[in-house]
Amino acid sequence: MKVKAIFMRITDITMTVILLLLMSMQVTQQMPHEWFGIAMTVLFIVHHIFNYRYYKTVFKGKYTTIRIIQLMINTLLYISILITPFSGMMMSRYATPFMNGVFSSMLVRKLHLVFSYWSFVLMGLHIGLHFGIITNRLPKGKFRLIIESILSAVAVYGFKLFLDAGIFRYMFLQSQFAFLDYSKAWWLVLLENSTMLFAWVWIAYTILMILKNIPSKKRKSKNKKQLILYAVMLIATVCLGMIF
Repeated sequence: MKVKAIFMRITDITMTVILLLLMSMQVTQQMPHEWFGIAMTVLFIVHHIFNYRYYKTVFKGKYTTIRIIQLMINTLLYISILITPFSGMMMSRYATPFMNGVFSSMLVRKLHLVFSYWSFVLMGLHIGLHFGIITNRLPKGKFRLIIESILSAVAVYGFKLFLDAGIFRYMFLQSQFAFLDYSKAWWLVLLENSTMLFAWVWIAYTILMILKNIPSKKRKSKNKKQLILYAVMLIATVCLGMIF
């Protein structure tokens, strides 16, 4: 693996870890939370420098359904991650207190609440678009089916946790204050956040696999079994997460 590819992988993994820490403020507390936000912003910039070639391809080639979805998720994530740290900096007490008062505290607090959770979901979807890099390394057959079934079960539980936490209410500003359970063990908070993030990774991955296996003129119905399999996994993740 080339040195650049190694640094890109390290950057991506570090961003994911920091995201989980940022979503666990009851574990990190205020001051580390702010500096993790600064680190995330720096890594976000580094990530886009590493992937500068992507922007050269945006206006080139044919836009398929998959490519349109990728562009939408990437664009929304870009906007969301820009708003989240800057709104946080404007109400910072430790990292950037000099930015306080640029906008009203009520406005920046609402922006930070909404877009931090949108960033969390969109980051999961973004990772899911590239999750095939991992699953493609699994041997085909029963072993892969077993692993994907286990991952689907984890995603079901993660989606249930997401719904139970009422995060959709924060994303659409139906609730202006996020409830954080400070009595919960730190490892459990991180584990639950990881599981919730993975739920969105899995949702994006299964949708992508469904789209890739839809029969077309060039690709008849040879992937019909895989299409049904991933459709079942997607429906199970969403529906079972809502039921239980």
